[in-house]
Amino acid sequence: MRVKSVQAWWVRIPIEVAKQHRSDFGQVTTFDAAILRIETDDGLVGWGEGKNAAGSAGSYAALVHMLNREIGPQLIGRDPADIGVIWEMLYNGVRHEAAAHAGHAMPQLARRGVSVAAISAVDIALWDILGKSLGQPVWRLLGGRKVERMQAYASGGWAAAGAIGEQLKSYVARGGFKALKMRVGAMDGAPHVSAARVRAARQAIGPDVELMVDAHGTYTVAEAKRFINLTADLDLAWFEEPVIADDKPGMAEVRASGSTPIATGESEATRYSFRDLAVLKSADIFQPDPAFCGGISEAMKIGTIASAFNLRFSPHLWAGAPCFFAGLHVCAASPASFIIEYSLGANPMIHDLVEETVEAKDGMIAIPEKPGLGFTISERFLEAHAQRS
Repeated sequence: MRVKSVQAWWVRIPIEVAKQHRSDFGQVTTFDAAILRIETDDGLVGWGEGKNAAGSAGSYAALVHMLNREIGPQLIGRDPADIGVIWEMLYNGVRHEAAAHAGHAMPQLARRGVSVAAISAVDIALWDILGKSLGQPVWRLLGGRKVERMQAYASGGWAAAGAIGEQLKSYVARGGFKALKMRVGAMDGAPHVSAARVRAARQAIGPDVELMVDAHGTYTVAEAKRFINLTADLDLAWFEEPVIADDKPGMAEVRASGSTPIATGESEATRYSFRDLAVLKSADIFQPDPAFCGGISEAMKIGTIASAFNLRFSPHLWAGAPCFFAGLHVCAASPASFIIEYSLGANPMIHDLVEETVEAKDGMIAIPEKPGLGFTISERFLEAHAQRS
């Protein structure tokens, strides 16, 4: 079995006005991603996804160009089952042979960002192919499935203080969720405004529903510490991305300032960044995004680091179907995983891009049973929303 063709598209799906929301990323009017298709010479097709923006909107022309013109040609004729070898080849670039011989990484200068996003897309697609070629779901190839269904949390929560309670309660009614996440931070301005929204949310949903908050890295260290102090009595399950990902020591300072668990990682790429988070004691929960951190292979390594440091693992899955399903398989196999992100914002990149129905029931998400990643792309829908260069 050899790779015959590689094709990536910038897929942009409009979001109807009634379902749009506004956060610190601005008004979200489209859902964008780089979607990758790899086909083998015996007709198997694997699907992957790469991201260069943490939110759902972004420009993907450069990433798609890289996949089609730089990465793709290197994959033609290779055995798609050589997933780890291909990962290291793409990461180390022209020095990959020397790195393989020496037994340690010698990465190219442009080793993160768009480069790792491209590697992520390839890695996800190759795991999809491997599972299909063996007639097995990817989680079985990763070591097995610890649960058939896993708890999910509803991810959304942009409403003002007067409406946030009803918005979050609607999530509970919709999917039976017992855990909810809302947005805070720069979208509100001062920390006390966010704290008031969180207090209103807790009063509305009561003490028995877990409540998480996400600042998208928009606070300073001082602001994040103030927010923790203002919400110390609200029993938050975690405080996500309190400060920018580049300030890992600042993140550690925030974590040490109170008892609220700190979650982070959607803006981090590769095991090396998560190693630093662990060593600096910057986080309690790792949240790698499979379409940005390095794919399924790297997400599993990151989960292992979390396990080794007695931390927990909950991937960032505000994404399209290939990334979301990749996250399901990783969570099924990782000993450190405990909960799955489920977007309650408009997400046509999951719900309309695939033929399967993706939904939460009783606050739980089923782990796929089908070979590979377990979804079927609607190629007609993809074609209708692929951007033309």
